[in-house]
Amino acid sequence: MAGISHHILPRPEFDKAVKICIVVAPYYKDIADQLVAGAKAEIEAAGGTYEVVEVPGALEIPTAIGIAARMSNFDGYVALGCVIRGETTHYDTVCNDSSRAITLLGLQGHCIGNGILTVENYEQAAVRADVNDQNKGGGAAAAALHLIALGRKWGPSGKLGFTSDILLAREG
Repeated sequence: MAGISHHILPRPEFDKAVKICIVVAPYYKDIADQLVAGAKAEIEAAGGTYEVVEVPGALEIPTAIGIAARMSNFDGYVALGCVIRGETTHYDTVCNDSSRAITLLGLQGHCIGNGILTVENYEQAAVRADVNDQNKGGGAAAAALHLIALGRKWGPSGKLGFTSDILLAREG
């Protein structure tokens, strides 16, 4: 695959520091630790702060983000974990449902970088998590930072997505 390159957006800059919640499922602890290290470094480089929250597995990550969004004051979220294909269809359920739930939270206006690795084997996960290789944890944090920057650019609420302001026809 020589010659293929990826464009990486410049790191956003903030007048007011961002506060990020990193939600990680440390099922494969060494992989999770690398993902978290990459995310922390990216957030710190942008002048932000973070809190790390651990949950049992990838399916619990969206729920933890939803709870934090309702009950805390984070600007954004980084979802980190690793799902390695096994012998059953459970892999498909975990990958699809965690991704779908994170997307739905994003459409509700939450700024989330998704760094849940979905891989065929441990070796693929190790390459993607390595801060000196693909650094997917750092990439997920960068995605959250970019979404926060958009929210701050476009509106005072800092939220993206749909709102709950609905006017019914009979009210108009």
